[in-house]
Amino acid sequence: MGVDHAELTQDIDAATRRLLDTVATLDDGDVRAPSLLPGWTRGHVLTHVARNADGLVNLLGWVHGERTPMYESREARNRDIDAGSGRSAQELLADVEASADRFAAALAAVPDDGWDTPVVWGNGAHRTTGAIPAARLLEVEVHHVDLDAGYRYTDWPEPFVGRLLDDVTAAVDAPPMTIRVDGAAAPADGAPGPVITGPA
Repeated sequence: MGVDHAELTQDIDAATRRLLDTVATLDDGDVRAPSLLPGWTRGHVLTHVARNADGLVNLLGWVHGERTPMYESREARNRDIDAGSGRSAQELLADVEASADRFAAALAAVPDDGWDTPVVWGNGAHRTTGAIPAARLLEVEVHHVDLDAGYRYTDWPEPFVGRLLDDVTAAVDAPPMTIRVDGAAAPADGAPGPVITGPA
């Protein structure tokens, strides 16, 4: 499928460890402070990260014939986030860590031939289990920044930024162009359109 699941798993583990290290520095007042997401405290963000892990565990179960929806419903997802947002810093840390462990175990249980299993995302999108590792990495890295607790997008590892840039530019409805990150090799002759250069 062109996706190195072992590499993505390592990246998820490292990103999760960085997130947990940040959360471990927060106290009860910190987790009730606003995040970068309008209307959400840090407690909301952390509860969302934990429930996302559990939702993706549900989808990974489809590989084994357990067709549990990602979330019971959109309303239930939002209720769970609101209900969990007011917990103590220690409770939030424990939840993020335990849910990440459940996700890691479910990911490790996917057989080599299980990555093409069709699943239905919480928003109704149809994908395969092969999309789940990259989606989880995106959740952890982006919401770590959303905590507004010292981790910035400039702290994102280079491989993650490269994959994210590829995904974003592929989704843009624009004339042909070539994206060249500062410091990268010059594009090959015949590269499409103008060359757009800048920091990742």
